[in-house]
Amino acid sequence: MSKALQFVTDVDGNKTAVILPIEEYEELMEDLHLARVWRESKDEERIPFSEVIEELRSTGRIDV
Repeated sequence: MSKALQFVTDVDGNKTAVILPIEEYEELMEDLHLARVWRESKDEERIPFSEVIEELRSTGRIDV
């Protein structure tokens, strides 16, 4: 975590919010998005990599 974090406190000194650099915010949002995508797709049927490659070759989308 960055040393650039700043906290907003209430009159009793309790932390109520945090301010962080935009780069860290964007990284956090990306991490949350990837976690959500993983969570939503974890029960979907998996296709073996070899089948994906074969399908791409047969449709001419790759030539490797």
